[in-house]
Amino acid sequence: MERLILPGKAPSVNHMYKNAMVRGRRMKVKTPIAEAWFEETILHATVWRNKNRWSTATGKVIVRLWYFFPDKRRRDTHNTLKPLMDALEDAGIYEDDQTALPQIMDYEVDRKNPRIEIEFEKIV
Repeated sequence: MERLILPGKAPSVNHMYKNAMVRGRRMKVKTPIAEAWFEETILHATVWRNKNRWSTATGKVIVRLWYFFPDKRRRDTHNTLKPLMDALEDAGIYEDDQTALPQIMDYEVDRKNPRIEIEFEKIV
């Protein structure tokens, strides 16, 4: 099965939300850039799921991740996990991101083609 490839880089949890007043209450809301990334990720994952005839996982699923960053700037790969696992749940990769077992396999710099490559494995 081919890898799901997400172009660009994922926003970290630190850059995903901003504080805002909603109906008189302070809440965290997604930034416009993060919202666009989230929707694009759902689209890419849904297309991948349909192309690979992936049925939504109801049990545990291993999520292997390879990060290719656009530069050598210091980044924490684990700060991208929450938004990424949420987007993959919304795309129907698994029913509940509680069952996702993310494994960060490696990271490196690819200035010309920054991306995240993902493999999935259902645990029976």
